[in-house]
Amino acid sequence: MEKADAQYWNTETQIIQSRENHVTEHLRTIMNDYSQSEGFHTLQLMYGCELRRDGSKEEYYKYAYDGRNFISLNKETLTWVASDVQAQIFKRSWDAKPLVSDFIKAYLEETCIEWLKKNLDYGKETLLRTEPPVGKVTHQAIGDGQEALICQAQGFYPREIEATWRKGEEILEHETFRRSIAPNSDGTYHIWLSIEIDPKDRDLYRCHVDHASLAEPLVLAFKEPGGEKLEGA
Repeated sequence: MEKADAQYWNTETQIIQSRENHVTEHLRTIMNDYSQSEGFHTLQLMYGCELRRDGSKEEYYKYAYDGRNFISLNKETLTWVASDVQAQIFKRSWDAKPLVSDFIKAYLEETCIEWLKKNLDYGKETLLRTEPPVGKVTHQAIGDGQEALICQAQGFYPREIEATWRKGEEILEHETFRRSIAPNSDGTYHIWLSIEIDPKDRDLYRCHVDHASLAEPLVLAFKEPGGEKLEGA
């Protein structure tokens, strides 16, 4: 944030402040269209742009009323898409103002992408940081002749990770119990997932861990203490 042009943030602040009255007017109009004269209601605007690893882009500009989709801009046709009958009133009004849609399209495709690239460069030490997961599989007796295989992945960043238990080629999603991804004190994350099995079939199970930091997924199997825990990729 501090590396960005201060004038840019001043301008953005002024733009947002100038929209306050317009948003209030829109909110009152929508409440009237829904025959609502009182109560707590929200009008939210979400817009932005995405730049993917393969160079493709996507932009969006949409409103929500009381947490539900209300109206959004179709950037290709430069028309508004209404989510219900009440939103049709806004659609007709905004479709009659093509210059506004043109401005939004230009902002999303040009200015937004430009600033996305700048901010990525400003924060690349954090935003592009990757730490690979370290994985292991342990087991624990749970009674009735059954046991739990527990797969742990530690110390990874960014947060997004895919981990599954498999038996052969079959992904055992419904049979898997998993804990939510949780943070570590150093800013990395950890996750674990377990599955109940018959100990006789232990060697048939593998934990697959895929993460942005890995060229290939980790494939983990239980090994007795002193044995190699990572089977291969």
